[in-house]
Amino acid sequence: MKYTLGKKERLKSRKLIEKLYEEGKSVKAFPLRMMFVQTEHTSDFPVQMGVSVAKRNFKRAVDRNRIKRLLRECYRLQKEIVYKNVDKPYVFMISYLGKEVWSYEDLFPKMEKLLHLFIEQTKNNDLKE
Repeated sequence: MKYTLGKKERLKSRKLIEKLYEEGKSVKAFPLRMMFVQTEHTSDFPVQMGVSVAKRNFKRAVDRNRIKRLLRECYRLQKEIVYKNVDKPYVFMISYLGKEVWSYEDLFPKMEKLLHLFIEQTKNNDLKE
C-alpha cells in the first residue's frame, strides 16, 4: 500500500460535505472528532477524507494550516487501518477541537485511536443491519 494522500482521496464535493454534516455520525478522541457517513462517491478509493480547523479557535491562518498539515500527515501514515477494515465507501471529515496547537507526537496516537473508534462504530452498524 502506498502511503500517499492524493487528490482523489480528498473530500472536495460540496454535496458530499453537506450530506456528511446532515446525516453523519461522529466519534471523538480529543482533540479530534470524525464525522462520517457511508455513501457512494466518485473516487476509486474506499474512503474520501477532509480536515477542518475552526477559525474561532485559531485566528491566524498560519496556525490553522499547520494543524491541517499535521492531521493529514497523521492520517496518511495510518490510513491502512481504515482501508483494511472497510468494505463500503465512506466519506469523513476530521475536525480539530483543541484550543492550542498539539505536537505531532501527541496527535499521532490520538489519530490512531480515532481511526479504531471509527472501525468499531462501522462494525457495530453493519451488525445492526
